[in-house]
Amino acid sequence: MPDRVPARNEWGDRIGYSRAVKAGNLIEVAGTTAPGDSAYEQARSALATIEAALVELGASLEDVVRTRMFVVDIVRNADGVGRAHGEVFAEIKPATAMYGVIGLLSSEMLVEIEATAMAPR
Repeated sequence: MPDRVPARNEWGDRIGYSRAVKAGNLIEVAGTTAPGDSAYEQARSALATIEAALVELGASLEDVVRTRMFVVDIVRNADGVGRAHGEVFAEIKPATAMYGVIGLLSSEMLVEIEATAMAPR
């Protein structure tokens, strides 16, 4: 049975998902959003939530091999999201992609970030 980190928000039970799931040494972190006044602030906070989930499953940001960033109004918000991602992953440099999306679950959300990690065994 995989290890799980609960979503710990109103959507976890309503939608039926975990923040992160570990199967063997593979960890998948679900799309993570966070409050904040800017895309940069939201991305930094979402990345902190991702880091906490990884730590709970015995991993760290250094174990991240891929990230995906879903950005509302990408022309306006890509720089802030990219800056936050770069500050966290400057030395790690996982494979990544940034996608422009029409919207997220709430109109206040500007970015959602997913991560895949390979945890130490």
